[in-house]
Amino acid sequence: MISATTAHSVVEPSATTRRFAGSLVVLYAIITMIPLVWIMLTAFKSPDDAISYPPKVLFKPSLEGFCNLFTTRSRQTPEFIRSLGPPQGLCDDIARSRNMVVAGPSNYVPRFVNSLIIAFGSTVLAVALGTLSAYGFSRFRVPLKDDLLFFILSTRMMPPIAVAIPIYLMYRTIGLSDTRLGMILLYTSVNVSLAVWLLKGFIDEIPREYEEAAMIDGYTRFQAFVKVVLPQATTGIAATAIFCLIFAWNEYAFAVLLTSGNAQTAPPFIPIIIGEGGQDWPAVAAGTTLFLVPIVVFTVLLRKHLLRGITFGAVRK
Repeated sequence: MISATTAHSVVEPSATTRRFAGSLVVLYAIITMIPLVWIMLTAFKSPDDAISYPPKVLFKPSLEGFCNLFTTRSRQTPEFIRSLGPPQGLCDDIARSRNMVVAGPSNYVPRFVNSLIIAFGSTVLAVALGTLSAYGFSRFRVPLKDDLLFFILSTRMMPPIAVAIPIYLMYRTIGLSDTRLGMILLYTSVNVSLAVWLLKGFIDEIPREYEEAAMIDGYTRFQAFVKVVLPQATTGIAATAIFCLIFAWNEYAFAVLLTSGNAQTAPPFIPIIIGEGGQDWPAVAAGTTLFLVPIVVFTVLLRKHLLRGITFGAVRK
């Protein structure tokens, strides 16, 4: 008869297997990073190098893409340009080298700010509402709980474009079209279902006895929730916030249909950056590169919570 120790023993992978698995992971990481690296390289190319064929890997770096991203330019005669005096900064110098002058700032910064406000605002609301809802489903007897949970999940089963037209008509009627508040509420309603389902699993793993002990010591239900449940659910909250932010940050269909100026976000604005003679690919690549920064920073800031959850995990019964 096989002993219990033998039955539960774990066979360690061989060194060759570990090296092979590690090589596959590295190869997969390199393949997935190639498009991002190419976008970042294109951001530092000149317009001519960006559209050259065959594509240039070695090129003279230029900040023209970033200058074109943040400014608008107009073509002028050489005589008019000479009458302006010395260039006022790097971007003005680059524009004059192409017989153009800087006419003013572009709309990229306002669109980028809209993305920050709408994405982070909807993420905070979705995670807050999702945490409270998940706690209620996890700790209390809710009539038709399984049906309600399925209904909440079903709201994410249809593609956004399927409900975009009704939402557009409703928003136009109530005055929320092309407003930050309208986009925050819309993204919150879409993300809250994901937040409820993710967080309920984390809260289910936190023993009820901890809250009961806290309430015996004089804590109210809400105080026990804040001081006992939330600290142990930090890992789930961090992971949920990342997923919600990624959706709100990258969302395109609703942003194209429901915004046009005041609340337009960066995703629908970046593809329509037009330069002289057509698409300004260095400016598009520069805008895309800068657009990646907040989501990377947010993920890095929450990395320790995710790693802590992987290392220790939630306390189980």
